[in-house]
Amino acid sequence: MKLSQGLLVLGVVVMGVTVLALGAYRAASAPLPEGFPVPSSEGQVEIKHYPPYRAATVQMTGDLAYAPSRGFSPLFRHISSNDISMTAPVETRYPVATLEGQTTQGEAAVSFLYRNLDIVPREVAENIVIEDIPAMTVVSMGTRGRYDMASYSASLQQLQAWLAAHPEYEVIGQPRRFFYDGPFLPDLMKRSDVQIPVQILNRTTGG
Repeated sequence: MKLSQGLLVLGVVVMGVTVLALGAYRAASAPLPEGFPVPSSEGQVEIKHYPPYRAATVQMTGDLAYAPSRGFSPLFRHISSNDISMTAPVETRYPVATLEGQTTQGEAAVSFLYRNLDIVPREVAENIVIEDIPAMTVVSMGTRGRYDMASYSASLQQLQAWLAAHPEYEVIGQPRRFFYDGPFLPDLMKRSDVQIPVQILNRTTGG
């Protein structure tokens, strides 16, 4: 085979892989709940504001690394039986102790988020809780890559460093991770946000 022919074949293969990857990317990405900000860019730390939202939640106890995948099946059955459309992200709220890297075990809350607050399920299994989550402000870091505890912990460390440099913010809740993409997307392309709920400290000055 001539060099030019070989390069042509290689170009076709690369183009085909790119098209397949982009197709998988689109297929794996569901719409956001109404009013949600878009995912953060990789490595970007930013303050984000979220409106109130409704979630179907299941509690998972044990190894936190497996909580999101274990919670997916009962939640998927919930939305399927109620004819509720899938949204992204899938949310996992982790124990506060993970902020200091003190545990990889415990109870995590895994949630599917409804598209809007008007959606009411017809039936709810005993292990599912429907929650209305109030509006919140978070400090968020965008990540790309595997959905593992190592990347979660590394992102938390960077968020902790950011908070140390911005003492006007205080932590007010459980850390969480938003998983935006499905299992069929290559790890390299998977997007997530690691977030910590915060509020601005009230500072009073003397007269």
